[in-house]
Amino acid sequence: MLRLLILVFCKIKILKIFLERLLLIGILLIANSFLLAFILYYAGRYLIAHFTYTQTEAPFSFIIKLVLCGIAMNFSFFMIGFFVDINSNVSLAIRSIGEGLFHKNICFAELITTINTNIAIDTNALNVFSLDGLLKSLLSVSLLNLVFSYSLRYVLIKVFVLLSPFAVLSLTLNKTSWFFTAWIRNLFSLLFIQIIVSIVLLVLFSMDYSAGNLLAKFVYVGGIYALIKTNSLVREFLGGVSTEVSQSVKNFVGFSS
Repeated sequence: MLRLLILVFCKIKILKIFLERLLLIGILLIANSFLLAFILYYAGRYLIAHFTYTQTEAPFSFIIKLVLCGIAMNFSFFMIGFFVDINSNVSLAIRSIGEGLFHKNICFAELITTINTNIAIDTNALNVFSLDGLLKSLLSVSLLNLVFSYSLRYVLIKVFVLLSPFAVLSLTLNKTSWFFTAWIRNLFSLLFIQIIVSIVLLVLFSMDYSAGNLLAKFVYVGGIYALIKTNSLVREFLGGVSTEVSQSVKNFVGFSS
């Protein structure tokens, strides 16, 4: 669970190792090849428009967009890294407020420690059909679901970062600009999740419950469920890709048992 913090609160560090060297250069070379393909496509379309008498974008407007998108495309990794860093600093600021107010580390490791402390279950006399047994089973499945969901989010962020040059390049043509809209919505929603997670953790750590309190057990289970459903909440407001893997986790748990 200590690694879960890295999966959720992504920083610019995730870009440096993954995007440097040959991978970065190779993707930019492919993107610049697409830039040449866009030029050839527009030239052919502009030539055909004279025979078919169809309207097409003015050459001056296309050249201006081509130059601007070409420059932005080659600096897209830097711009995305800057945006990821800002998002990380916002979530860090929220957690820092909680650490100053509640004198606790606002992170998943501290949350798991708090849950284990407050939801003390006697494993020697554990009955799987009792309330404590059901809560323990539910927490185990929920935490596994949480790890899988944010691992998937971590991978998807890297995928969308790699697609950033092509997304910026798609703005060159009106017919391909939809790709940029879909890309920016998906990436922004994935990054915005960690801000919502910071707020959820802040709310959870603001509550003071004594060990053995039945209400504390349900609240912490609800908190884990809220962290799992954060992606659904963000998608309802902003759209974006789903990172829910609840069905896969259930199948995995069923197979393991």
